Amino acid sequence: MKTVETLESNVRSYSRCFPAVFSRARGSIMFTEGGRKVIDFLSGAGALNYGHNNQEIKAAISEYLESDGVVHGLDMATPAKVEFMETFCSVILRERNLSYRFQFTGPTGANAVEAALKLSRKITGRHNVISFTNGYHGQSLGAIAASGNRFYRKASSIPLTGTTFMPYDGYLGSAADYLRKVLMDESSGIDLPAAILVETVQGEGGINVAGKEWLQSIQALAKEVGAIFIVDDIQMGCGRTGEFFSFEFAALSPDIVVMSKSLSGYGLPLSMLLIKEALDAWEPGEHTGTFRGNNLALVSGKAALTLYWRNQTFSHQVQRMGALMRRRLDAIAHQHGNKFAVRGRGMVCGFDCKTTEIAEATSRKAFAKGLIIERCGPTDQVVKFLPALTIDQDTLGQGLDIFEESLTETLNSARGS
Repeated sequence: MKTVETLESNVRSYSRCFPAVFSRARGSIMFTEGGRKVIDFLSGAGALNYGHNNQEIKAAISEYLESDGVVHGLDMATPAKVEFMETFCSVILRERNLSYRFQFTGPTGANAVEAALKLSRKITGRHNVISFTNGYHGQSLGAIAASGNRFYRKASSIPLTGTTFMPYDGYLGSAADYLRKVLMDESSGIDLPAAILVETVQGEGGINVAGKEWLQSIQALAKEVGAIFIVDDIQMGCGRTGEFFSFEFAALSPDIVVMSKSLSGYGLPLSMLLIKEALDAWEPGEHTGTFRGNNLALVSGKAALTLYWRNQTFSHQVQRMGALMRRRLDAIAHQHGNKFAVRGRGMVCGFDCKTTEIAEATSRKAFAKGLIIERCGPTDQVVKFLPALTIDQDTLGQGLDIFEESLTETLNSARGS
């Protein structure tokens, strides 16, 4: 850790929250250099839905490397790319009656968000984007302009323009009605948008869950005003909410879907847009990047799709484990007089501790006891549960035990001080 503290930039964050050198990982367990075992409820901030070093996905990567397959090829055609797209179409899109073109962007979710906003502005000739309170879409300039958190926004040190923020579902009583009113009112002062950008579950914003009717209203309004309807499925896609896409429960058909994080299935960088064919208005080379379409990530991504998504078995398993986690967290909240709120869908839950201090102390104590768990929300007051979708019931239970013990100790200490 001394090398990290001496040589790495002050911008580092996770190494401060979890001060250890991690040398190995498998499934839902990480090991420190000293051999300490730690349960992982962070899952690479959602990039490891299938766990660390998933052995079957690793085998596909190893086989590809042994064959001297193309690793870096810009956006040239390779068997890895062709097979990924064909598998995604057959396993995911056709089964859901969806049809999209693929755009492989730079390696991060923020790259994909930038591409989606840029394309929306090109198509519509408009500049304004509607985003929502507590939304988070990345930290490049266009993405952070559409993100709500002041801590991240002020780091840009320049005016962040081109976005109008509206209330997220549940933030105000009639959030959809309010958005409709300002967009339909010729004197509202709100420019008609190029795009409406939404997360069906706000991850970094505090695990805020949008309802089916609200999402359907937002999609319908986007169509009515000629805006591109974009769903950011970077963290909540790839099965996190129980179905492959987080918007399936609401029967949505977004104009553009933004994907990254667990798309590769192995923690390798891979981001893409799914674009309705009629909206694929790019000129060749108009949006580009050196590291788009990482072939190793395409190989591992295809392996993940083949392993987990050819039928409904895995989806049902995720929903079952998510229900177990939710029931346990609800019971913990009830035990403490329902002073805390539990939110989530599928295998993502937030335990709103109401104060930053309680959440921070609970997370810190949990790590000391052998659990990595992150915080989120406007002031990091929500403890965020993001275990691997493949976690076994015993390991999930052990992690929840550690959280409960850590919360109880934190509350007892607060009462005693």
